[in-house]
Amino acid sequence: MLMRFAAVRESPYHSPGGMETSMRIAIVEDDGAYRGAIASLFELAGGFGRAMQFSRADDAIAAARAAPPQTPPWDLVLMDIEMPGTDGIAATAAMKSVLPDVPVVMLTSFEDPERILAAIRAGADGYLLKRSDPSDILEEVRSIAAGGSPLTPSVARSILSHLRAASPPAAEQAEEWKLSEREMDVLRKLVEGLSYKQIADALCVSIDTVRTHLRHVYRKMQVHSAGEAISRAFKSGVV
Repeated sequence: MLMRFAAVRESPYHSPGGMETSMRIAIVEDDGAYRGAIASLFELAGGFGRAMQFSRADDAIAAARAAPPQTPPWDLVLMDIEMPGTDGIAATAAMKSVLPDVPVVMLTSFEDPERILAAIRAGADGYLLKRSDPSDILEEVRSIAAGGSPLTPSVARSILSHLRAASPPAAEQAEEWKLSEREMDVLRKLVEGLSYKQIADALCVSIDTVRTHLRHVYRKMQVHSAGEAISRAFKSGVV
């Protein structure tokens, strides 16, 4: 486990204001070995402070509620789903009610679409799989901290397949979104399940450019995550 999470030092974390700083991560995970391994991954990667660790979601929620107003105790939460006491989906909803501006990222073994959509509805800002390559987990967490809402490719494909089976495409209000041609290109690649890096490579642009396009897409579509964007794009018939 620990060898799999041997980290390669990466670039420093930059806060939304542009300042170089250490990102504070909270890890909510009942498996002690995995929790320790993922904490080591971030602590050794560069740009992250010492991770706060919780074996129960109830303890993490209590810590969030005990923090001084307007002073979040961490910058991002990694949340497992199946835990004793409050599960990760219910805990995500509770965490977002206390710290609405702090991203909560599901990091779990479950990739069935019902759980994924339930997590998104609860307010999850991203949904990553534990079996993902450690470098990909680091990349996606940095993307989410920078304002993105990525899903791993297999998760995006799972949601898309579920939506296709649930209902046929129906024209909604796609034209009202007024997406540019390049924004549509990025949205289609997102729906295909590509990561930010894969989208950038496919369109011959930088990852920062992809993030900028997706911020515009989310704003125009009035959504807050990749999962919501994929759902609305499919239901509108634009993909």
